[in-house]
Order: sequence, then structure tokens, then C-alpha cells
Amino acid sequence: MVFSSIPFLYYFLPVVLFCYFLVPRRLKNGILLIASFFFYSCGEPRFVFLLFFSGVFNYWIGKKIEKGRSTFRKRWFLFSLLVNFGMLFFFKYYFFVPSNFSKIFPGVLPYFRPILPIGISFFTFQAVSYVTDIYRKKQTSAKTVFSFLTYLSFFPQLIAGPIVRYETISAELSNRKETIEDISKGIRRFVVGLSKKVLLADVLGAFSATLKSFSPTVLGYWVQALANTFQLYFDFSGYSDMAIGLGLVFGFHFLENFNYPLIASTITDFWRRWHISLSSWFRDYVYIPLGGSRVKPMRHIFNILVVWACTGFWHGASWNFLLWGMYFAFFLILEKTILAKWISKHPKITRIVTIPILLVSFVLFNETDLSKLGTILQGMFFLDHLPFLHSELLFYLKDAAVLLFFSCLFATPIVPFVKKWLSKRKMGLSILSVLEVVFPFVFFFLSTMYLIDSTFQPFLYFRF
Repeated sequence: MVFSSIPFLYYFLPVVLFCYFLVPRRLKNGILLIASFFFYSCGEPRFVFLLFFSGVFNYWIGKKIEKGRSTFRKRWFLFSLLVNFGMLFFFKYYFFVPSNFSKIFPGVLPYFRPILPIGISFFTFQAVSYVTDIYRKKQTSAKTVFSFLTYLSFFPQLIAGPIVRYETISAELSNRKETIEDISKGIRRFVVGLSKKVLLADVLGAFSATLKSFSPTVLGYWVQALANTFQLYFDFSGYSDMAIGLGLVFGFHFLENFNYPLIASTITDFWRRWHISLSSWFRDYVYIPLGGSRVKPMRHIFNILVVWACTGFWHGASWNFLLWGMYFAFFLILEKTILAKWISKHPKITRIVTIPILLVSFVLFNETDLSKLGTILQGMFFLDHLPFLHSELLFYLKDAAVLLFFSCLFATPIVPFVKKWLSKRKMGLSILSVLEVVFPFVFFFLSTMYLIDSTFQPFLYFRF
């Protein structure tokens, strides 16, 4: 079950909302806990026990770390890392290591491919942040195991993030108030995310698939890279919008996960705006413990390489993800060392240069077959003697112009700008109040009509 599906929108969510607002305060977390495990079981019934085990184990280990003496605290903490990352390694990376080893030494290591539990990277990182913050004495442990299970399994952000730290919502787990203002904001935010997913990301996915059927051209490869970039952005930011919106409906305030990353002025700026919960996780739990930037230059470069190797492999057990991570590491090192002064003096140029760098990065991200990846990159940079354009592609691009135009438009902060402009005018306030009521209904209706008439399109980040 996914957010952008008829069963979720018209069966699961209404029932959960009805039960949640019907029961007294002391039972609300219980409703969320039951709903969350049911939600997960709809997609991965065989791995419900894994989610439950992760919750119970990390709650127990958090108590051990909190109450243990200094020598034992460290041992319990290291044990928790071994268990959490051990589970993640087995399900996500076990096949990758021996299968690649066997290419060099055939038959030495037996291997098989475990089924990957949905969302394991997300709830594992949440669990690790929880025990780490307790070990660092930045927060206290959860009051009850049921409270922690509710946090770890909360269905709005369980499967594809954002990565919510316990400290962000710990107070709201035990004491929160659902307000009409938050509920209305949450509904609007949910509909925005649903529209991004259904009306933009899924359509862009179909557009990209059609482009693959054409004879390869230089422009065709670049347009496909643009379509894939927009698709991933609207797909993932749309999911984050829906998660944040649902959180508001239930009285939880998650931190933002995207801030218009495709208008970034540099690669450094891009990673302040894209998947903020992941980049901040690696910053706080890997980069800073390694020494961050407060070390010698060569150690600083090493720290960046380690973080981005981890970031790449977090996304999947495939060489293209490591290349993707190292690709970003290269440009980040370049920006932080050689080009730092030049960038500050030429912001307009860097903003323009950043766009093709990002498009190439999403080519690396999307293509797991390294031979095909090499072919695409050669074609994009005129190394494969391809024509720049042909008439069939040009004709199709004319039909897709509207889709690409609105994709470009909504990848910028045009909506907040218009809202701010209207709010400063007397007549604008009236128009804005009407639009905030009408637009959610209109776009929810359009999204529903599209879902009824379309094939199933899962969220791209579910595989991570």
C-alpha cells in the first residue's frame, strides 16, 4: 500500500483518522501503532517481525546505555551498532560483497540474494540516531516500549522518510495537541505532495520511458536526464510533503526534507536543500565525529570521501551508487578547496554550471548497468558520433513542452512567491483564502482521476 493509491486514500486513511479522533487521548498512540504495523504488513508481511524486533531491541539497548556505568555504556552502544548495521548489511549488502568477490575467485564464497525489507535504511538510521543521542547524553530514552515503537514505525514516514530523529518528536509522543490550523495545513501539504507524485512524477516517468524507445541522440540523452531528475525530485519531495502533512494532521511537526534543491547555486548548496534529513544525519553521525573540516586539509578530503562513499552505498548495493557518491565528493572537495574564493565572486556562473552537473549526477543515480551508463555518458558528451537531434524526437518534445515547462516552474519557489505577493494586498488576501480552500479539492480530484486511469507507480525511494 502506498500513499498514492485508492486503497490508502479511500479506505485505510479514513478509517485511521476516524478511529484516531474518536478515541481518548491516552489511546491515540495505540491507534497509530496498530495502523503503522498494519500499513507495513500490507507491503512486507514477512518482515513485520524485523520492524518489531528493531523497535524492542533499540528501546532495550537505549535503557541499558542510559543507566549503565561508563565502561558498560560504550560496550552496549557498540553492540547496538553491530546489531543495527549487521541487519542492514545482511539484507541490503550481503549479496553485493560475495557476488563481486566471486567474479575474481569463482566458487570460493557461496551467496544468495536476501529479499530487501521496505524502508529498512530509514528505520535503521532512525534507531541508530536514537541510541547514539542517548550515548552522547543529548536526550533521554523513551518512557515506554510502546512509545518508541510508535516513533519507529509511524506510517507517514516509515517507508521512505524523512529520517525523523527521536528528539524532534519525543515531547509530542506523550503530549501533543491537534489543532484545526495544523490539520488544514497538513491536508493542503498532503495534497501538494500527492499532486507532485501523481500529476508530475508519474507522468515524467512515462515520458522518460518513451524517450528510451527513440533512436539515441545527444539532445535526447540530455532531455531524458532532465526528465529523470524532475521525476525523482517530484517523487521523493512529494512523498516527504505527504509525510509532513500527515504528521501535522496527527499533531506531529517533522522537519523539512527539501528546499527547492534544483535552484541550488553550488553542489554544496544543493546538499543543504536535497534530502536534508539524510545529509544532516551523515553530517552529525559520521562527518563531525571524523573531525569534519576542523582538521588538516588531507584529512578533510578523506572525511568527505568517507561520508560520500557511505552516502552512495546507503542508496543501494550497486557500483553506480558508489560512483554517484564519489562524483559528488569530487565536486564538493573542488568547491571547498580550489574554487572556494572563485565561487563567492561568480555566483551567477556557478548557478548555471551546477545544472548540468546535477543532470549528470542523476544519470549515474538511475542507471545501475555500468556498460549502459558508459554509453549514455559518451552520447551526452558527443563521444559516440550520435546526431544531435532527429525529427521524431523534435516532434515529441513539442508535445511534452507543457509538461517540462510546469516541471521547471514547480521546481522553483513560485508558489510561496505568489502567496507572499497576494498576502501583501487587501484583495489578495481574499483571493488567497479562497484558493487555499479550492485548490486542495481540485488537485485531489484530479489526482484521484489519474490514479483510477493509470497503472501502479511505486515511490522510487521505497527501494532504499
